[in-house]
This record gives sequence, structure tokens and C-alpha cells, in this order.
Amino acid sequence: MKTFYVYLLTNKNNTVLYTGFTDDIERRLNEHKAKISKKSFTARYNCNKLIYFEEFQDVNDALHREKQLKRYSRKWKENLINENNSDWVDLSKSW
Repeated sequence: MKTFYVYLLTNKNNTVLYTGFTDDIERRLNEHKAKISKKSFTARYNCNKLIYFEEFQDVNDALHREKQLKRYSRKWKENLINENNSDWVDLSKSW
């Protein structure tokens, strides 16, 4: 069974938030960190710190959640992050 992920990234100063979706979170984070797409939002704003993610078994649920998160305000996203990762540590560091 495939797993899908919705995730939030930030930069080292926690000033920018990026919402993404993938079916391979480790590969996708490596792409963000390596700045594969030099002109992408994450490359331009150095968003390479994974601060939040959710797992889904259904692709439609994951896509729906991604759209939800993108509509929410920054303050709402900050509250979500703080509830789960109050220090805003890079969750991918332990991988």
C-alpha cells in the first residue's frame, strides 16, 4: 500500500512556510535540500527544514488536506506546528 504525505517546510529563520504533497517524502526532501529546481519557491526562499507532516493512505485525502492547509492563514499553520513540533526542529534530521 502506498503512503502519501502533506508537509510543511520552512527556512532556517522560520520566516517562510511552504506546503507540499508527495508520495515519497525522503526523496522529495532531498530534492528540496539540493535545490533541484533552482527557480522554485523552496529554492528561492531556502525552505528545506521539515517542520510538520501528515500521512495518508488515500491520495484524494492527501490532496484535499494539502488544499486545506494552503487556504489556512499563517497563524493557523503556526498553531498546528506548535502543537506538534513546538521547537520547530527539522524532523528529517533523524532520517
